[in-house]
Amino acid sequence: MPWSNASPEMEQIRFIQRWERGGESFLELCRAFSISPKTGYKRVHRFQIWGWDGLGDLSRAPHQHPNQTERPVVERLVMARQEHPTWGPKKLIAWLRGQEPLVPWPAPSTAGDLLDRAGLVNRRKRRRRTPPWSQPFVQAEQPNDLWCIDFKGWFRTGNGVRVNPLTVEDASSRYLLVCHGLHQPRGSQVRPVLERAFREYGLPRVIRSDNGPPFASVGLGGLSSLSVWWIKLGILPERIEPGHPEQNGRLERLHRTLKAETASPPRTTWQRQQRAFQDFRSSYNEERPHEALGQQPPARHYQPSACMYPRRVDSPEYEAGTTVRRVRTNGEIKWNGGRVYLSEALCGEPVGLMPQDDRYWTIHFGPLQIGLLDSYANNTLHTPTLVLPMSPVYL
Repeated sequence: MPWSNASPEMEQIRFIQRWERGGESFLELCRAFSISPKTGYKRVHRFQIWGWDGLGDLSRAPHQHPNQTERPVVERLVMARQEHPTWGPKKLIAWLRGQEPLVPWPAPSTAGDLLDRAGLVNRRKRRRRTPPWSQPFVQAEQPNDLWCIDFKGWFRTGNGVRVNPLTVEDASSRYLLVCHGLHQPRGSQVRPVLERAFREYGLPRVIRSDNGPPFASVGLGGLSSLSVWWIKLGILPERIEPGHPEQNGRLERLHRTLKAETASPPRTTWQRQQRAFQDFRSSYNEERPHEALGQQPPARHYQPSACMYPRRVDSPEYEAGTTVRRVRTNGEIKWNGGRVYLSEALCGEPVGLMPQDDRYWTIHFGPLQIGLLDSYANNTLHTPTLVLPMSPVYL
């Protein structure tokens, strides 16, 4: 039987107040409020159990349903999120299934809802992104076909020391080969770090970088001393188009995670920051599931290169019929009784020259054609860097 007042909850409060005062029979009290004794006893019973909170209409939703996630599972999911605050539901569920395969873990969508209810989801504003560059690069079909190298933006530790995080990732397996902080982004500091990586993992076929120092320069062929060293090792330097960091997008995404886990906030000292990089690299390679790898960690897909780092690094050799000149310490070569400037990055290295016609000669360094020499004007012309057809990189 319905309550007569437009506000049933207020009527129920008045009903309980009169019931507590007494002085009238329960049947008379129910008639005064136009309800049946059954309804009256129900309200009194709820008041005795829950107090004033028991008044009003309670939810009719079932307290349990067959698909409800068990509480211990939810608690373990929340704990995993707190251990890995940058991992999304897909990675967390894949990781938990690997750790505890017998537990009935929920679907990633359900896990996302559970984390949201627990207040552990930070929503980001959607950003418009530039479409990927369609120019074909070297395809990374196997580990060590292509390594991607870049610096994440620099920052300072808590005690004011500058840190420039250098990262190198295998494009095929997503294995993070290098994650190391440098004081300055210079070739002299990058080279020892790469030497250690080459000795441990062997040599890749190609290294992709941006167009900035120390990986490239504005000189002939865009070569820097670092990329000259790569070519001598048999590694082809590959540069993305200026202003298009998405062409090295694997590292762009990696750097966002790296910043969240190691530099927000930065560690108090240089040594602690380096340990944070090491811990991140270990977790990224051994534990963190990667969606592009079927939610498996990169370590399951990477293997070192069969091409070992040599004990001796030799300069390129050229086929018969090629005119060879050695670049002097000032970046020049002797030509037709004069001198022609090429690049200081090539100091001490032999370059090959092949006649194109009576006037122009193509300039080669190893497998790369890096420019033209104008024999009439005794100067060089910058041209797009080309890989020679018989380069061992493409055999």
